[in-house]
Amino acid sequence: MAYTVTRGRVAEAVWCPSPNCNERPAGASPELIVLHNISLPPGEFGGGHVQALFCNRLDPAVHPFFEEVAGLCVSAHFLVDRRGRLTQFVSCDRRAWHAGISTWCGRDNCNDFSIGIELEGTDHTPYSDAQYAVLGGLVPALCSAYATLGAARITGHSDIAPGRKTDPGPAFDWERLSALLAGACA
Repeated sequence: MAYTVTRGRVAEAVWCPSPNCNERPAGASPELIVLHNISLPPGEFGGGHVQALFCNRLDPAVHPFFEEVAGLCVSAHFLVDRRGRLTQFVSCDRRAWHAGISTWCGRDNCNDFSIGIELEGTDHTPYSDAQYAVLGGLVPALCSAYATLGAARITGHSDIAPGRKTDPGPAFDWERLSALLAGACA
């Protein structure tokens, strides 16, 4: 699928605005794409709980794990669910709160200059064909919209927060992503 990015918004994505964002620092623009995984409760998919978390509407009474995370103020720019549905929470021109304490190429605070893409999944659950198909269209569209992005500027959360984070995990097929982006994202 082809995606269109206009003023930080992807027209083909479901828009679900998160309050957990703010302005990027002066002069900062997207220079990095960070891939994550998420499932709520852990290991379970669907149910809209990720959307509720990113919009500060997660009900801690629904599941014991939710009591631990319901008060977090976190977000990402995008979520790609198991069926390939793309949801956008934060404009790419703004700072989403997805990377936490992080460093990339000697620069701290990756939220300042990155776009966060959450994949519904776990470190050890293979990602769906539909999720790879979305990445194969979304990433080139982002690279086209932001000249500061490229195939060499895509990383995992584990790479910018080693020892603290493990996602997207060993189940993520980096070679498959590279093949999808070949020629489409320099």
